[in-house]
Amino acid sequence: MSLIVRPIISSDYPRVLEIWTPYYRTTTVTFASAEKTAETLPLYVETRRAAGRETFVAERAGEVLGFASYDQFRGGDGYVHAMEHTIILAPEARGRGAGRALMTAIEEHAKAQGAHVMVAGVSAENEAGVAFHAAVGYQTVGRMPQVGRKFDRWLDLVLMQKLL
Repeated sequence: MSLIVRPIISSDYPRVLEIWTPYYRTTTVTFASAEKTAETLPLYVETRRAAGRETFVAERAGEVLGFASYDQFRGGDGYVHAMEHTIILAPEARGRGAGRALMTAIEEHAKAQGAHVMVAGVSAENEAGVAFHAAVGYQTVGRMPQVGRKFDRWLDLVLMQKLL
């Protein structure tokens, strides 16, 4: 069965939450501990859409395997061409092309909207995430020691970017 990448729809929200919630609870992939919910996920998607950005899902055989989204890297008009993304996959989807397909979708969408650069803020503990980004053309441009905190410890952030 082929992989389909498409904009998220409301019926995808429960599956996206099912995939995303364990990342908040058990990993340092995200430094945040406040989970998205059935109430906050629609706002997350619609706020980005209103700004001309999109959230995509990857699905195979009708099952959502992951999602990706992007938004402006930092506030202010000086950063309107710099975007930062989020990409989250179900464990069973890793290494099967969904991540690359989602990344292509958000990069193409962002570029069509006038973005010049895509930024990735990756937990230094997420070695697979750093390797994935490098494999799809992102370069490490900095490391910020101890800028995050989760599970009662300090976490480093690796900044990576790709010119679109």
